[in-house]
This record gives sequence, structure tokens and C-alpha cells, in this order.
Amino acid sequence: MKKIIAKLKKDLPEIKPGDTIKVYQKIVEKGKERLQPFEGVVLARKHGKGISATITVRSVISGVGVEKILPLHSPNIKKIEILRRAKVRRAKLYYLRKAVGKKARLKSKELKEAIVWEEPAQKKEEKKEKEEKEEKK
Repeated sequence: MKKIIAKLKKDLPEIKPGDTIKVYQKIVEKGKERLQPFEGVVLARKHGKGISATITVRSVISGVGVEKILPLHSPNIKKIEILRRAKVRRAKLYYLRKAVGKKARLKSKELKEAIVWEEPAQKKEEKKEKEEKEEKK
């Protein structure tokens, strides 16, 4: 039980259905690592706040709807940015799959600035890289 609790991410922002978020996933290709962003609207949040918590994010790319089900506490998710919030009256926004044009719009709420969550270990690595670059100059 203690191992599972240790793997839970701390300080995650409150992600709700209707939020427009950008999720940065770690992708490994040919031995190289990179961060791939995926921006879309949160349709649903499932399985509470535990280790199995997931969010469904939908985006329309080249006229085709793409949905990803992302586990929140996955070690592959490095950064989450909440860009916009919307006023919704449902817990699951599956009706947006069929909605086209104006019907697919959500009423946005004011968000002063984007809420950013970043994995703490990554921040330390970035600081070290910046310091090394400054030393080289």
C-alpha cells in the first residue's frame, strides 16, 4: 500500500469536465525521449482521485475527432496546463462527440492565467541544464 501512495502525483490541479487542457506526454522513439503535447477538452474524469484516476481528453485534428484516455498518475505524463475553464452542467460531456459547429461550443469562465502543473523532478533537471549552459557562456 505504501508503494502505491508514493507513486501518486502531488499538487495536481483540479481537472474538471469542460476544461481545455494541454497534456505533455513522454514519448520514447529510437532511444530518444521527447515531450509530445496533446491539447483538448476534458470530456470525463473517472475513478476518483486514486492511483487509477483517468481523464478523457478530446481534440479535433484535421477534421477527425481524437480522444485519449490518460491515467493522471502515469509516470509518462510530465506536465499539465489548464488553459480554459467552461461552465458545464454535466459530469460527462459525451454529447460533444456528435456536436458540430456552434453546438460544440462551451460557455467559458474567466481564468486569470493558465494553471500549470509540472513534475518536480523535471524542474530540477531543467535548472541544472540552465546552470550548465550559463557556465559554458
